[in-house]
Amino acid sequence: MSFDPAGFLRDVRSEVSKVTWPSRKETLITTAMVIGMAVIASFFFFAADQLIGLGVRTLFSSGS
Repeated sequence: MSFDPAGFLRDVRSEVSKVTWPSRKETLITTAMVIGMAVIASFFFFAADQLIGLGVRTLFSSGS
């Protein structure tokens, strides 16, 4: 079994031509949505962390 680089490149070119590429507008909208969701998630986890930290501090400070 031998490797044919030219044949491989032809196959790659053939497969790439079958791909449906998103438009610039779709790419920008999707990117904005991902960044927005990351920001929302970071605020949520920050708030959850602060609440859990407050609970732990309250729990351990009330024992003394």
